[in-house]
Amino acid sequence: METTTLQAMKISLGRMVILVEDYDEALLFYKNVLNARVLHDDITPHGQRYLHIGFDEADTSGIWFLKAENPREQSRVGKQTDGQPAFVLYTESLDVVYKRLLEHAVQIVKEPVVMADYQFLHFRDLYGNEIIVVQMKS
Repeated sequence: METTTLQAMKISLGRMVILVEDYDEALLFYKNVLNARVLHDDITPHGQRYLHIGFDEADTSGIWFLKAENPREQSRVGKQTDGQPAFVLYTESLDVVYKRLLEHAVQIVKEPVVMADYQFLHFRDLYGNEIIVVQMKS
């Protein structure tokens, strides 16, 4: 490919896929704990549900929940990244997020760590996916 073609190409992150046991319980967790909102919720004529959530009205990136349908998929719920964090969320106030996680008795994997340019924590969602929340210093 030519460099000019690559420079003209715009790419943005759409959705990350997370396997879930139940669409509604996953939505409830992310909505109640992390203030997520539904970006898309549709059921096809074949019964497949497409449930996408996001966190910022100005951003179209988000999470696509897929229900684990067979034993192989079910064994991967909460373990898609084999012990590594599933994704990173950014916030303007780590303190507010941390308090919210504690209020909802969410498992904290790594307590808040303060660095020179940022602070972060790790927690697990309802299925055990490890998620990092970062606040950059302004």
